[in-house]
Amino acid sequence: MNDPAFLRRRTSGVTVELRVQPRARRTALETARGALAAAVTAPPEDGKANDAVIALLAETWRLPKSSFCIVKGASARTKTVSVAGDPGVLADRIARWMETDV
Repeated sequence: MNDPAFLRRRTSGVTVELRVQPRARRTALETARGALAAAVTAPPEDGKANDAVIALLAETWRLPKSSFCIVKGASARTKTVSVAGDPGVLADRIARWMETDV
């Protein structure tokens, strides 16, 4: 169980910590030095950037949007997102994505 620094396993899923860049030129999800970073083109107003981050995570990791919830940092650039599901399955899926992202 060698999870990345940004991922924490919980009883009902995992949480991921990420840094968000709103109003970016392009949408992207990347890892750098063990941290997770999301760039979204949406502005940081009326929850648009948060919605874009959830859509990006759901699409990238092939999970339903309904399994994501921002639990910390809704109005900040650094966010904690809860992902509901089996912690082992989710951690494996994210680890496989990291292998292809590198």
